[in-house]
Amino acid sequence: MNLLALETATEACSVALYVDGQVLERFEVAPRRHAELMLPWAEALLAEAGIARAQLDAIALGRGPGAFTGVRLAIAIAQGIALALDRPLLPVSTLRTLAMQAPEDATQVLACIDARMGEVYAARCLRDADGLMQVQGGEVVIAPEALHLPDDGGRWAGVGTGFAAAEGLLATRLQSRLSSLDVQALPRAADVLKIAVPAFMRGEGIAPELVQPAYLRDNVALTLVEQQALRASR
Repeated sequence: MNLLALETATEACSVALYVDGQVLERFEVAPRRHAELMLPWAEALLAEAGIARAQLDAIALGRGPGAFTGVRLAIAIAQGIALALDRPLLPVSTLRTLAMQAPEDATQVLACIDARMGEVYAARCLRDADGLMQVQGGEVVIAPEALHLPDDGGRWAGVGTGFAAAEGLLATRLQSRLSSLDVQALPRAADVLKIAVPAFMRGEGIAPELVQPAYLRDNVALTLVEQQALRASR
């Protein structure tokens, strides 16, 4: 089985290749360079593995939430490759992928990405019997002061840049509930593959034109000034 994975929903650019159990990856925090790096990295990984594009069985991708341009770019490139090769796509939640960065012994993870404008993208995730993170209760874009954990006293691992947003407000509020915290964690294509490989084996690939981005915000096309004005009017 050969799968290519793309993840560009944050400031990190990441491409990974799964070839019969071996994973190769390129990863770099490279704001505004995603479009420049993605295809050359993909070609380099294919060359390193000694396979051609035509030998790929599917393309996996982070479908957001995250930066609008980054999410759109990963989908567009993945669709282009998949359509050219007549291969399925495997869209994976970026927050679910991010949750895979938590310590291996963490069973409950709160994954948060800085969404700017005083908000975070967030999802509560639980680790399943196979060691994979499963989103519980959906994904949200929310102000840090409005985000809460279940009132059961359980401890959670916190991962992602959302914990550093708004001067670390979320990290401060939830400090007593966090077993660990990594505010620098970013989603990686290698973790997309950890989720996508078993999904492909279950036959969950979809046609390229059916992939839907997870923007979460309704007004992703507005300028920053327009979005700030909209928030002020609420």
